[in-house]
Amino acid sequence: MAPPPAEKVRTMFELLGIPPQALFGQLLLGLINGSFYALLSLGLAVIFGLLNIINFAHGAQYMMGAFVAWMLLNYIGIGYWWALILSPLIVGATGVIIERLMISRLYKLDHLYGLLLTFGLALIIQGLFRDQYGISGLPYQIPSQLAGGQNLGFMFLPNYRGWVVVASLVICLSTWYVIERTRLGAYLRAATENPTLVGAFGVNVPRMITLTYGFGVALAALAGVLAAPIYSVNPNMGADLIIVVFAVVVIGGMGSIMGAIITGFGLGLVEGLTRVFYPEASSVVIFVIMAIVLLVKPAGLFGREA
Repeated sequence: MAPPPAEKVRTMFELLGIPPQALFGQLLLGLINGSFYALLSLGLAVIFGLLNIINFAHGAQYMMGAFVAWMLLNYIGIGYWWALILSPLIVGATGVIIERLMISRLYKLDHLYGLLLTFGLALIIQGLFRDQYGISGLPYQIPSQLAGGQNLGFMFLPNYRGWVVVASLVICLSTWYVIERTRLGAYLRAATENPTLVGAFGVNVPRMITLTYGFGVALAALAGVLAAPIYSVNPNMGADLIIVVFAVVVIGGMGSIMGAIITGFGLGLVEGLTRVFYPEASSVVIFVIMAIVLLVKPAGLFGREA
């Protein structure tokens, strides 16, 4: 009689010298990291693809989302579920103000000016939070509805981490659908090519551009709220992540919505597998892939040649 599939899998892992729990645990960790990579790179892709602005403040806005959720809980008593709605709205509103007062003046200039402005904003935002709260992490409790986990036999799946993966995937695919398959998305894409013509149809193009930037910032803040119960809330949480996210965007293709989603989740899984088979390379594997992709296809895997 042939051994059952589960026994075959267990035997394969024993031959490789890898405990199944370790492999699936790292894959889960990679999938969670990939969820944040996808959400953040999606926000960057939306802003760059529709506004042609390289938003280096994205990591700081991700951090702001986590801090606003923490403030709503500790200062006002608003729990996780309301914070999941209010925090992106609040941080997105600050993005609208930034776009109107600063970024809107740079659209006719070279991309470098937008990069320098948003990089300076990131340093200012991180400095303000660092001065106020220090650099030690602040805890944010997992909501009681998502406490505990499920025993899948081959691994233990915490409920909250499963929720993060599912929520990120739903948000990413919904954003792609709105931009690529609806009339609103068609207006947004047309406004980047010919704003004068779109304005002739009665569309308020400047307002649309402002709301688009605010939406990209809100995506970053939403990722911050999702990350708050997993990682400690601290002013440097976005600074360490934004470099990796930019690499994800470059690999997927600057401005490619679906490229950001697929590459974000895929590279998270690659990072998780690398931790199992070659841990020393786990911190650089994404940048190695980026270098290879730039040599073979400079526009990125899903990007369009200029």
